[in-house]
Amino acid sequence: MKIGLLGATGPAGRALAARLASVGHEVLLGSRSPYRSLEERDKIIDRWPDRTLNIEATDNQGAAQAPIVIIATPWDAAASTAYSVVDHLHGKVVICMSNALALVHGEFQPLVPPRGSVAASVQVEVPDAFVAATLQHVPATELGDLSKDLVSDVLICSDHSQATETVCEMLSSFPGVRPLDAGGLSNAMAIEAFTAVLLQLNTKYKTRVAVRFTGIDDPSPSQ
Repeated sequence: MKIGLLGATGPAGRALAARLASVGHEVLLGSRSPYRSLEERDKIIDRWPDRTLNIEATDNQGAAQAPIVIIATPWDAAASTAYSVVDHLHGKVVICMSNALALVHGEFQPLVPPRGSVAASVQVEVPDAFVAATLQHVPATELGDLSKDLVSDVLICSDHSQATETVCEMLSSFPGVRPLDAGGLSNAMAIEAFTAVLLQLNTKYKTRVAVRFTGIDDPSPSQ
C-alpha cells in the first residue's frame, strides 16, 4: 500500500511510519514543513540502518495525495489538518489515530471534542471521505520499536465498510496484530477515552499494556 501520513513528525507519526515501512508499505511522511519531514525521516532511517524502509519526506499536501491517508497530528489539529488538504481526500480512506487527552495532576483524563471524538470531527471536515478511527490505544514506543512484533488487538471504528476493510488489511500486515471491527464511528469516543485508562496503567505499573480480547476466533473484517 502507498500511505500518506499527515502531521507525522511527532512520536506517533514517526512510529507508525517506521512500522508501515518495515512491512513493505510505501510511506509519504508529511508535515507542514517538508524540511522537518526530511529531518525526521532521516532519524528513522538512521535508527534502523539494517532495514530497507521506503519512506519519502514531503509536506502535508504531498502526503495527502496517497491513496490512503492517516492523520497523525495532535488531537486538536486533526480536523483542521484534514480540512487544509480536503481537495485531495475526496472518496479516500482517511484514518484518524488521535486521542483527546489531558494530563491533569499527574493523571491522564479524556476530553470530549465538539463532535464526541476526534475522528468524528475529522469526518465532518471531509464529508465524502471514508473515515476510520484506529490505533489510538497502541503506545507509540511499541509501535516504533521494530525489534519487536506488536502483540495486540487493534480496534477499528468506522461508518464505512470500505474503510474498515482497508484498515484491517493494513493492520494485518503487522505481525502479532489482530484487527477488530468495533462498530461505527460513534464508538470511537469510548475508545479514545479508554486510552486514558491504558496510559494511567502504564504510568502506575511502569509498563506498556496491550489490549487482548478473549472469545473471538480470527474474525474477518465483515464480521
